[in-house]
Amino acid sequence: MPELPEVEAARRAIQDHCLGRIIKRAVIADDSKVIDSVSFADFQTSILGKRLLSAHRKGKNMWIQLDSPPYPSFQFGMSGAIHIKGISISKYKRSIVKDSDEWPSKYSKFLVELDDGLELSFTDPRRFAKVRLLQDPVSMPPISELGPDALLEPMSLDDFFSSLSKKKIAIKALLLDQKFISGIGNWIADEVLYQARIHPLQIAFSLSKECCATLLQCIKEVIETAIEVGADSSQYPDNWIFHFRDKKPGKAFIDGKKIDFINAGGRTTAYVPELQKLTGTQATQSAGKATKRTSKKSQDEDEEDVSDTDNVVENNRTAKSVKKQNPKGIAKKAAAKRKSNDTDEDSSGDEGGEDEDVKPVAKKMTKSKKIPAAKGRQGVTKRKLNDSDEEKESNPSDRIDEEQKPRGARSSKAKDISGETTKQGRRNKEKKAK
Repeated sequence: MPELPEVEAARRAIQDHCLGRIIKRAVIADDSKVIDSVSFADFQTSILGKRLLSAHRKGKNMWIQLDSPPYPSFQFGMSGAIHIKGISISKYKRSIVKDSDEWPSKYSKFLVELDDGLELSFTDPRRFAKVRLLQDPVSMPPISELGPDALLEPMSLDDFFSSLSKKKIAIKALLLDQKFISGIGNWIADEVLYQARIHPLQIAFSLSKECCATLLQCIKEVIETAIEVGADSSQYPDNWIFHFRDKKPGKAFIDGKKIDFINAGGRTTAYVPELQKLTGTQATQSAGKATKRTSKKSQDEDEEDVSDTDNVVENNRTAKSVKKQNPKGIAKKAAAKRKSNDTDEDSSGDEGGEDEDVKPVAKKMTKSKKIPAAKGRQGVTKRKLNDSDEEKESNPSDRIDEEQKPRGARSSKAKDISGETTKQGRRNKEKKAK
């Protein structure tokens, strides 16, 4: 994203090529998200016919001073960029708009044509930038709310150390705070902390004065080096972590040392654990947390081992239970029964000739044998009941008593009589046989 070096490169391009020219034509995008607090029509009217006198910057904000206010102001956001037709301006590494694209770009939010035919444009593909008309940019938000510019208004060591000693937040988050120092963004913060060998999560007030001096010097050197090459990232020193920040975790190394990625100040942060270590009480706390994590991991692994063992035992129990529920004896009985049935069918087939014709007949014969037996039993029972009736008739009082008894009682006695009759019948048969 555009940070101080990229915005400074844009300011210098305007300073070198556009000053003294008069705005002949203006095209302002009808985009209220980017064009802030003014209609595009009023914006165009306010700047037409005016001369460009100078270009200014504070932090990541830039404004163009005309021969009379209001002045166009640009807050670059995440993808804002200045373009001058026919003139190459160094772009930040992931710039979407290229010099070879059509002119004007479809992402153009502010376009002016100068009296010498030169055209100046501000583009913003992601629409997080702000373009404003300000009467006095220095005394109005957001510029009036910015801290000292990291390049133009460097802090003294005493002021820097004194400011940090009052801050109880991580140093990376503090550097990103534009109200503390303006112009430092995510990649510059990572770079200066790497060069100073300071952990991004180190609490600001815990830094020694020596560390503060080193950090202050690194801020100055990194920004000045980037500006000297026109914010052309391909010309940044090879030993900068900048070149390795966009690599995937686990595949990012610098000078053979692993780069880790964490969240600091709400932003993805690249640092080298081997070189950037927490100090003081934070180091002790970090070591304690690491020990706890290791202990917890070991405990989890032990629990997993126990769980695996329990699973094996449980599986064995389940297998035994299934085995008990389906013993071999049942299968053998079923098999024996099937075999017996097959043998009966085969024997009946041998007696009658062909299997298909004999088997149904055999079944019918079996049924016919059972039926007479059933009838015989019914006849005996009937005879027994008749004998019982005769006995009842011989004793009328018993019959009356029986009829007056509940049905259950009567049936019970009938069963007894039937049983006695059966015995009596057998005796009579035996006498006749003799």
